Amino acid sequence: MSRARTGAGTARVLIIVQNLPVPFDRRVWLECRTLTRAGHDVTVVCPRGSGTGRFQVVDGVTIHAYRPYAPGGGAAGYVAEYVWSFLATAWLVLRARRAGRFDVMQACNPPDIFWPLARWLRLRDGTRFVFDHHDLCPELFESRFPDGPGLARRGLLALERRTFRTADRVVSTNESYAAVAVSRGGKDPAHVRVVRTGPDLERLHPVEPDEGLRRGRRHLVAYLGVMGPQDGVDVVIAAADLVVNRWGRDDVAFAVMGSGDCHEELVAERDRLGLQDAVEMPGRVSDEHVLAVLSTADVGLSPDPSNALNDVSTMNKTMEYMALGLPVLAFDLPETRVSAGDAASFVAREAGAQEYARALLALLDDPARREEMARAGRRRVEEELAWVHQERGYLAVVEELAGQAGRVDDLQEARG
Repeated sequence: MSRARTGAGTARVLIIVQNLPVPFDRRVWLECRTLTRAGHDVTVVCPRGSGTGRFQVVDGVTIHAYRPYAPGGGAAGYVAEYVWSFLATAWLVLRARRAGRFDVMQACNPPDIFWPLARWLRLRDGTRFVFDHHDLCPELFESRFPDGPGLARRGLLALERRTFRTADRVVSTNESYAAVAVSRGGKDPAHVRVVRTGPDLERLHPVEPDEGLRRGRRHLVAYLGVMGPQDGVDVVIAAADLVVNRWGRDDVAFAVMGSGDCHEELVAERDRLGLQDAVEMPGRVSDEHVLAVLSTADVGLSPDPSNALNDVSTMNKTMEYMALGLPVLAFDLPETRVSAGDAASFVAREAGAQEYARALLALLDDPARREEMARAGRRRVEEELAWVHQERGYLAVVEELAGQAGRVDDLQEARG
């Protein structure tokens, strides 16, 4: 077997992502930067994003990207999308491999479809496989298609099992996901490691508040994230309707940032309710705008409803709010409570928009409580949750598989 090395102690790592382009996938980009700082050669295969081409090198990371294909149309559309993504990914992996074998392949889900590539690379080159466990695909399917066919869920469970069984190591985003890897995936607990998607404090830091973002109102509340059926942004719109139209509070502005499958219908619902002046929905925005809004806002909204997926998932937006010293309003979901703790005000998980809206106003009308929550959240991120505390575990997994266990202590020196 031939090896292409860029230097002594350098591992060649392939990372496959399907649901987001890189570097826009923040967890994957943090992982890439950790690997390159440690001196490794990193190649990513992913869909193209806005303004990105078929090939680019960003901060030392080589990115091969394919044209995304998302026909829509429900479950059948996802099947077509995933078949296209698998074939396009396989082609680009073959192209990237021309530069030499990969020591480690990492596949990120959803979807759980790339295990055949891991098996082929292992057979051909001895490549080891890390499964970066971002989502529970069967539960994700249930949350989007609650009345979907049972055959589809069984198929997703089968793909998940194949992925777990193929993986040499699993990196899970929280303890709940790690438990699934052991119980449903049959993994040895010693081969599963929790690596949270901790905020990057080099990027997420408070900036000077921009009072113009309040649009003449006393309070600003913010949402940042995806807008899919399972994300609860409809609760934010319904709560805004109660606060502004029914209860007559003209001192609250809403900034609802992000995009997704439901963005257009949520904007239409906002307009139908006459909330254009109170609720701003700009879609995907720059990091600079995100920092300005979250540094100005009084409360960060995590409206994810209780379901089989959300109850055990860690919401990145919650930890990003905390990193910027923003108190969080969330439904009382098990993993959200683990992440946020004293930094959040929790609404009963079975509650609806009215209870959420009342809890929001109670928080806005209690500045001392908000200040205490903000300090607790920022402290928890700085001392435990930030990526700087998580990356050592991630790097240890990759370097163990690459036959370089023990080099992880060099990471802090590489950070400078």
